Amino acid sequence: MAVQYKVVMALALILLVSLAATRTADGQVPTAADFAACNEEAPEAVKAGTVSPTMGDHVRADTARAGAMTTNSIDFTGRHIESSDPQIHGMKAGGAKNATYQAAYRSCMRRRGF
Repeated sequence: MAVQYKVVMALALILLVSLAATRTADGQVPTAADFAACNEEAPEAVKAGTVSPTMGDHVRADTARAGAMTTNSIDFTGRHIESSDPQIHGMKAGGAKNATYQAAYRSCMRRRGF
């Protein structure tokens, strides 16, 4: 009986410590200020050559240049990108045609916590 009590107490202690140590999810949503800041920073990063585009950036850029809609519901037809991906949502549609711009924009959004 004493062993069961110790096991239950140990499990309870582990649960309490894990709950106390776990950070709550913020669930932040990018704002217009975040979009504007990253759209302003991206061209500077492109000029400086400090970013490297991924294959996904190249695919999205090709799709944007073709003016087509993609299967993951990114709308390239407006002034800004509408996407469920917070790292490219709000990107200028003109910038979406450049894979390096996309990489710079995603990097900026990541630094802002998205």
